Amino acid sequence: MSLDEKFIPVRNAFYEIVGTFFKKTAGLFGYPNNPGMPTIYDLPSDLYSRARFIDNLPQHKTFWPPPQRPETWFEMIFGPAPKVEAVPRYIYERKEEGFYNFYIENYKNIYFLPDWLSEFIQVRLNICLDITILETMREVLFVGLMVYSQIVILRIALSWFIYINPYTFPWCYIAAAVDWTEDVLQGIVPAILGVNITGSVFLGILGVLADSLNHLVFTMPFLPSEGEETKLLINQQMKDVIVFHYLPILWYRYPIPNDIREFWYKERPDILEYMQKAYKEFDIQFLPDRVVKELNQQLLTINFSAADDSLIIKSNDLNHSITTEVLAKASLIQTNTILTNLTFLNENVQNFVWINLEKLF
Repeated sequence: MSLDEKFIPVRNAFYEIVGTFFKKTAGLFGYPNNPGMPTIYDLPSDLYSRARFIDNLPQHKTFWPPPQRPETWFEMIFGPAPKVEAVPRYIYERKEEGFYNFYIENYKNIYFLPDWLSEFIQVRLNICLDITILETMREVLFVGLMVYSQIVILRIALSWFIYINPYTFPWCYIAAAVDWTEDVLQGIVPAILGVNITGSVFLGILGVLADSLNHLVFTMPFLPSEGEETKLLINQQMKDVIVFHYLPILWYRYPIPNDIREFWYKERPDILEYMQKAYKEFDIQFLPDRVVKELNQQLLTINFSAADDSLIIKSNDLNHSITTEVLAKASLIQTNTILTNLTFLNENVQNFVWINLEKLF
């Protein structure tokens, strides 16, 4: 008989004693006749179904320490460096939906940027399609948190060696980098059995922050609220996904970045043609700024030539426009009067046209 089997009767006896104690204590409050607080039965059906849907979603799993698959001599000796295990984006193109569609698998623990922050990054910082900068910043922040957590672990280890003075060189730099957390948390986190656990609590906070970066999803050029939850058949399995497709709402509210329109005009005319046909009912500028400027100049030149030919009318043309019947019936005085008035009218029209052309240019 093993040692664990010998302690089974002791364990069962302990369970019975604890169970009896709780039953007697609950009996003082009316157990089992007292049903306790009333249960809420009239939960909104949509809210309840939404909660069940989220609970049934899978979790985006990450691993720490990272899988030991060294690729260089440095990683073979010191171990692999921490890397972000981000949620992958699967980009696809369809004639019905456009060229900038993508979907991600739906997890219960993924995070998105707020709409206002995503809009600020895309409109003000002009980070729309190429999100390499954002991914690099996330990678740097993740590695920084991991390195700082190792410094915190080293500081906690130093506090257990009484023969090391952490305030002497070179340990003083580690103490200066970590001890400020005790000043902040010591009044909040109590000591347990005389042991200060602020370092352990702060280490847990760093771990939560670093792990949340693994579940952060960038949705550029779409806003996070534009995602549509649906199901797709992936690798012969029906999975819950979030799809971002069609025209991004920011490209309708604000002008499309000029570098993207230049790319369409020079290298991808098929995208430009699709955009102009699919969204022609919207007042959206898909051509680059320089092309629009050139077209406006050509149109202005054509309009100027047409206005010069049509509005500047000579007096002889006005005279010929009068019918011979009117001239035959009119007397010589009346004819001179008509010609004088027509000449005056012609001069006023010419002055009006030239004044407006000078204001235009």
